[in-house]
Amino acid sequence: MTLRTLLLWLCCSVAVAPIAHADKLPRPDHVVIVIEENRSYAQIIGNPEAPYINALAQRGVLFTRSYGVTHPSQPNYLALFSGSTHGVNSNACPLELSGPNLSTALYAQGLSFASYAESLPRAGDPVCVAGPYFRKHNPVANWRELADANLPFTAFPDDYTQLPTVALVIPDQRHDMHDGGIAAGDAWLKQNLDAYAEWAMQHNSLLIVTWDEDDYHGDNHVATLMLGPMLHPGKSAQRIDHYALLRTLQEMYGLETINASRDAKPVAGVWRKAGQGGRK
Repeated sequence: MTLRTLLLWLCCSVAVAPIAHADKLPRPDHVVIVIEENRSYAQIIGNPEAPYINALAQRGVLFTRSYGVTHPSQPNYLALFSGSTHGVNSNACPLELSGPNLSTALYAQGLSFASYAESLPRAGDPVCVAGPYFRKHNPVANWRELADANLPFTAFPDDYTQLPTVALVIPDQRHDMHDGGIAAGDAWLKQNLDAYAEWAMQHNSLLIVTWDEDDYHGDNHVATLMLGPMLHPGKSAQRIDHYALLRTLQEMYGLETINASRDAKPVAGVWRKAGQGGRK
């Protein structure tokens, strides 16, 4: 090998070397994401009508600069699920969408996904409204080929080892704070997700609770919190939004980056290093 050839080889080898992430993300066995409705950060954090949510925030990580992407509700759900609002600027139904999303990205890596929507009449039902169920809050329903992943909340397993890799939980409008109020949403979350939250702390799993948007009286500042053994409890001032949450999941599982999530920064600065024990 000549000196010139050696120098070219060294140059090219350096140029294509992968750049490591400064904050390596964990790989939870399961992630459950609960999406609540139309409340600002100030309406939730410190509110005595939400004692359970505030207790979770004390035990886990509370993001003090978390924001919705837009208004109204529906495009925010689409942003979290697919990295794009798809030009949707209303709650119109039905939508027929196509293209990559969180579910297809997980499937491509041999992983699993499901959406559990309260009051959805039956698995795969494309209905726009059924009592307190509204499809505008259930993004997976807009991809016809994902009908098998569109499940009623009654299908949420009691044996949490049977959960998919990533799950969305969509309370209906009585319990997502849209119609029923903050106290009703807080009570529903405790009744239906507290057992998972406790289990997650012992089983390398993660609970995320977030809101789609604020109440239109601010700058779309919403509460987002995480609970899991892979976290350092406390507060984070990192600015995040629905694209950042999606990018975080993509980084955790080595998924394809999708649409606007490519330009988002994953959640950083809150993760324990491998081998560190979490607070139970």
